[in-house]
Amino acid sequence: MIKVENLSKEFAQITAVDNVNLHIKKQEILGLVGPDGAGKTTMLRMICGLLEPSQGQVYLMNESLKNSEEIKDHIGYMPQRFSLYGDLTVMENINFFGSLYKLSKKTIKERADEILELTNLHPFKKRFADNLSGGMKQKLALTCALVTRPDILILDEPTYGVDPESRKEFWKILYGLNKEGKTIMVSTPYMDEAELCSKVAFINNGKVTAVNSPSFFKNNFPFRVIELQVEKGSPSCFSAVPGILESYFYGDKYHLIIDKNEQMENVEQHLRASKLSATMLKEIRPSMEDIFVAFAEKEVAPWNM
Repeated sequence: MIKVENLSKEFAQITAVDNVNLHIKKQEILGLVGPDGAGKTTMLRMICGLLEPSQGQVYLMNESLKNSEEIKDHIGYMPQRFSLYGDLTVMENINFFGSLYKLSKKTIKERADEILELTNLHPFKKRFADNLSGGMKQKLALTCALVTRPDILILDEPTYGVDPESRKEFWKILYGLNKEGKTIMVSTPYMDEAELCSKVAFINNGKVTAVNSPSFFKNNFPFRVIELQVEKGSPSCFSAVPGILESYFYGDKYHLIIDKNEQMENVEQHLRASKLSATMLKEIRPSMEDIFVAFAEKEVAPWNM
């Protein structure tokens, strides 16, 4: 459905996207994750045809984006930040967006009524966009992206800054659209959202370092993850412990990434030597957050090192 071959984009001396290859099948949800500045937005904009690649090709539905302007009509794009008109109502924004695609007023109304019910925005269709909550604004942006009935949805951090409940509602909508046949590519800063994708692509410094299912990454993570809780301290207090590759806060706890062959006794000895009182210490299954930290720190797929 989406195929990217040797895709690169350079801005002056900066390579924002570096020789990326991706293949997203019909009705897959691919989550694109990476640190800020990794190249996520640049890549999505090239796939939508909004940026010209420095090199490489994008194919949508087996058609080259370079050779077919019409193929863009099959894309629904939602940019990173809310970009609709705050001084227009919900319905006026939808009418304006639909008119850009030369849809008739009748068609826009029929589709808008259907999508507004799906997104639970129907009671608010006369409200000005500026007066919507953050979650409702994102739903309006999604509604506008859907009014053309695209086969492919490209979403750039669609729930960034939105409260957790609105994020859940938004993903319920995405799952419903996916079941109806939509292919979805979504960048996200939230690893719990990455868990919901059928595939995850890690990008760092413009390079896609690995693509696979969340379950694959968890089952093949080459390190051990230790979770512990101490009364005081900081992640840096574990930096001198042999075998600990990374340490960081995880909610109100610490997560330690250690070598497969390392023993937990090292951690326990360090706690005693540092007079840190652990109220809980156990080995856990890695989360996508743990895997993301490993990718970001190592800048390559950990199991390819």
